[in-house]
Amino acid sequence: MNAFRYISGCLIFSMFQSAAAQQSLNLDDCQRKARVNYPMIKQFGLLEKSEEYNLSNLSKAYLPQISLNAQANYQSDAVHFPIHIPGIDLPTIDKDQYRAIIDVTQTIWDGGITSSQQKITRSANEVEIQNVEVTLYSIRERVNNLFFGVLTLDEQIRQLDILKEDLQTNFNTVNALKQNGTSMQSDVDAVQVEILNTEQQKIQLLSLRKAYTEMLSVMINEKIIDQTRLEKPDAGPVNPYGTINRPEVLLFDKQRSLFDAKKSMITAKNRPNFSFFLQGGYGKPGLNMLSNDFEFFGSGGLRFNWIFGNLYTKSNETKLIDVNRNLIDTQEETFLFNTNLQLTQIYNEIQKTKELMKKDDEIIQLRARIKLASESKYKNGVYTVNDLLKDIYAENQSRQAKILHEIQYLSSIYNYKNAQGD
Repeated sequence: MNAFRYISGCLIFSMFQSAAAQQSLNLDDCQRKARVNYPMIKQFGLLEKSEEYNLSNLSKAYLPQISLNAQANYQSDAVHFPIHIPGIDLPTIDKDQYRAIIDVTQTIWDGGITSSQQKITRSANEVEIQNVEVTLYSIRERVNNLFFGVLTLDEQIRQLDILKEDLQTNFNTVNALKQNGTSMQSDVDAVQVEILNTEQQKIQLLSLRKAYTEMLSVMINEKIIDQTRLEKPDAGPVNPYGTINRPEVLLFDKQRSLFDAKKSMITAKNRPNFSFFLQGGYGKPGLNMLSNDFEFFGSGGLRFNWIFGNLYTKSNETKLIDVNRNLIDTQEETFLFNTNLQLTQIYNEIQKTKELMKKDDEIIQLRARIKLASESKYKNGVYTVNDLLKDIYAENQSRQAKILHEIQYLSSIYNYKNAQGD
């Protein structure tokens, strides 16, 4: 019985713990889940397998290469002796010939071509992987926009509830004054209309929040319910003098490494090759061209091969690689220039928002005092209900401004970090 209670308690605790875990979601989790869920991430495994197969094929270049050739032919003439020696029967060679040969070649040194091809394969695969990283990094901004969009809507909804409570309090006051004959029905109706307006605004905001959360749910492949609370991230410091660590920078390095590997191939294919060969066959004639009998034959030795034709294009190929490498340098320089411009713009936005936030609390305090004074004036009959509503909304607008400034500040900080690659 005690064991049953213990197990039941553990299950209930686990259920509550799981439910509690689903009630909150932070930005780092969203970024991680969006990356894992993005379909392109499957390319990492595919690229790894592709590199493995290509390198495996290239490593087989030093295995013995075996070929089988067979030939049967008839020729119009054959080797014969154009002399006649009395008493000696000179052999006559048949015009039909047959031959089957097995050729085995073992590369001793290919000038470094195989090694260069392996370097090119690895570098090309690293470039493809880094291209995927660049694409995956771009989803961070989309997640940020959705996440901070939901945070903004949550704060606006919360502030709208406060406004509605404030309007409801004043509605009760106006209605009581109307019962006492010191206020008109039109005043009651005016406040009631504003309460209904706030309810309509809330419906719109809730609908927009649902759209945002549904898009975020698709991004992270996890259902976000209405009760899920998005945790407001900490406003960490930004480093305006930090280096740019975006995946694009590493991509440029990988592309340069690929061109270096291709340049090594140019050198390799202009070197001589050494190999060992072995031939064995059966045919008529064999190695003895004067024999008309089928017989086995074989030969072997070392082979030296040096193709000089590649030297004609070596200079232009090297220059072309240098040109392409300079293009990568120019692209990187342009990327860093544009990114630094973007960082400067975002940093100025952060500083501006920070200065605005310093005034928000003071403005709210003053607007609250003005509203309290307006409520007193209305009760004393020296203020109209429209004047009162105007001051109520002015206080609400000041609170809304503070909310927007706070979320904009956080969003700008994370946009800065994202642009910097932090």
